[in-house]
Amino acid sequence: MDKQSEDINNTPLEVGTAREEEKKSSGKSFLGGMLFGMLTVLLIGVCVYVGKLAYDLFAVREAGTGSAGGGSVVSTETIQKMKTIEEVINTYYYGNEVTATELQDGVYEGMMLALGDPYSEYYSKEELEDAINSNQGISYGIGAYISINKQMNMAMINGVMEDSPAQEAGLREGDIIYKVGDEFTQGLSLTKVVNMVKGREGTTVQITIYREGEADYLDMEIVRAKQIETTTVDSGIVEDHENIGYIRIREFDGVTVDQYTEAVAVLKEQGMEAMILDLRSNPGGDLTAVVDIARKILPAGLVVYTEDKQGERKEYTCDGKNELQIPLVVLVNEYSASASEILAGAIQDYNMGTLIGTTTYGKGIVQRIHRLDDGTALKLTISAYFTPAGRNIHGIGIEPDIELEYDYEANEADGTDNQVLKAVEVLEGKMK
Repeated sequence: MDKQSEDINNTPLEVGTAREEEKKSSGKSFLGGMLFGMLTVLLIGVCVYVGKLAYDLFAVREAGTGSAGGGSVVSTETIQKMKTIEEVINTYYYGNEVTATELQDGVYEGMMLALGDPYSEYYSKEELEDAINSNQGISYGIGAYISINKQMNMAMINGVMEDSPAQEAGLREGDIIYKVGDEFTQGLSLTKVVNMVKGREGTTVQITIYREGEADYLDMEIVRAKQIETTTVDSGIVEDHENIGYIRIREFDGVTVDQYTEAVAVLKEQGMEAMILDLRSNPGGDLTAVVDIARKILPAGLVVYTEDKQGERKEYTCDGKNELQIPLVVLVNEYSASASEILAGAIQDYNMGTLIGTTTYGKGIVQRIHRLDDGTALKLTISAYFTPAGRNIHGIGIEPDIELEYDYEANEADGTDNQVLKAVEVLEGKMK
């Protein structure tokens, strides 16, 4: 129930908020007053398999970009140095005991860290299983969606499931996860934080959070629950507007397409003549899922295309047979990322709807999981994606058609969502 949001890969960590993220000003003040320590340790051990793995990954990259100085990173000298470092650690290291497996994992993780790409990671067997389950919409833990707050570079709660341990403990959307147990989350990858929060049913995890407006950090002890299928789509008729439907997609998983399809069908039966599609704080997910949903909205043509380092292009198209025939508004914000940007960008390129909110996150690259023979895997950035009009929005984001900041104070006061109200206004104008 702690969903790892992910990018448009074949897994999902591509890569989901009624209450948007922290205001940037509050984030700066928080960071300014926050005391934390960061310790990045590359633990190095010796194993013949390490050399084989490194050779397989890098030795053949003779003329490619990013190669290790034009040759392999594995040599007699590097293996000897690894042995020396292991001996020094075993002789002098004063701290918690580290196993040989942990040292070996440190080697693989260090190689991925050297890429300087926050989206490329090494997965242990357990982490790979979690990633696969996450893509299939299966999760377990405390019942919360987790993403990364870009301004603070820390994990953030971007959704809480109904009747979940997270809801019972009082977690809210927008809460910053400051620590899990005794470990600070600043600078940790999404995968690491999610795996720290998850655990066996009935066990307890302690989470320290920062919440805007609170004088101090909040400590919460939450009992983990059993594995469940995630609900990624919320829907309903907008209050006092019986002909306007509202659909929120929190992330794109294997279960999302069916949930979206069912939601649209139910809303049409209830008289929906216009639709609000809420992608705010949707961190992305499975590429296949978002393309399938786009095919239920867009006219015939491109949905998205990708290009890899060799310049090879792969296109994802739509036949237009299920083109949406009613007015549409799409809500986005600075935490709408990856797969949600694919959908929002395509809708904007085809002029199929009006985008309202703030400029999106700007994640325009794709990851894929490469399985290794021992059951572990690499999640590696393999290509960039482009909207139908050829836009690569990586590091830029998508600008909405109507720029409108979320009014936090109004929402705190009486639950008003000013962006939804603006969407209703635009749709009513289109239906006249």
